[in-house]
Amino acid sequence: MSMLRPAFVFLALAAPALVAGDYDAMFSAMKKSWPQCETVAVVCDANGSKASLAALTGAAAGLKVIVVDVKGPQDMGKAIGTLSGRKPDAIVLLAGDHVAGDGSSAASFLIQRMAGIKIPTAATTEAGVKQGAALGIGPGTGGKLMSNAKVAAVAGVAVPAGATQL
Repeated sequence: MSMLRPAFVFLALAAPALVAGDYDAMFSAMKKSWPQCETVAVVCDANGSKASLAALTGAAAGLKVIVVDVKGPQDMGKAIGTLSGRKPDAIVLLAGDHVAGDGSSAASFLIQRMAGIKIPTAATTEAGVKQGAALGIGPGTGGKLMSNAKVAAVAGVAVPAGATQL
């Protein structure tokens, strides 16, 4: 039994590093496609998405990360107001967040409002790109770089070179 404990501790400590890889490709693509991007924002239930948030902030080396904590869809209006005032360079969707994750109506609302004020959204899933994220790459895209050219144009950013357009 004592041999198992160190193994579990190692796995628990290594898990965030393994998940961080989910965001490494996305941040790399963002830096190449949008070199002016210095500040990213995440709208999520910070308490419910601690592990994903830790992985994202760990992968965002050199970028300032703004976290807007929401507890439900009713908080999205306040989140939009906060983001409009803070003007991040991009928004990142957390795929598994129960409030504003890919596929949710709150994420659609967020993507539309941010594109309207020229702030693009990035995701790690194909669903996020279909929903309107200007850029997507990660485990949910099969590692392929994807882009929503229509939304990228509205947000005023370049479509990443080599991206599959949806």
